[in-house]
Amino acid sequence: MTFPAPPFFETNGADDERRAALAYVTEAFAEAILAGIESESFAHAALFAALQELVETYGEEAVAQFAGRLPDRIRGGEFTVAVKH
Repeated sequence: MTFPAPPFFETNGADDERRAALAYVTEAFAEAILAGIESESFAHAALFAALQELVETYGEEAVAQFAGRLPDRIRGGEFTVAVKH
């Protein structure tokens, strides 16, 4: 049985709450780097924590469907902040 992914997963417009949440995560990331934690380690931990929270909220199947769409979104540049040459 498959379940549709919650709308949260596909929302491309960043609302005020999500922007604020991203600011908190970005700040925590910077603080971790200043404390000597490798950026890759923090990124992995942040992804793990985020997926754990999403599974708790939406369930494994919905999050697996969401995660299954990530490769195309990554390749499409949705998460790229640097200018492509």
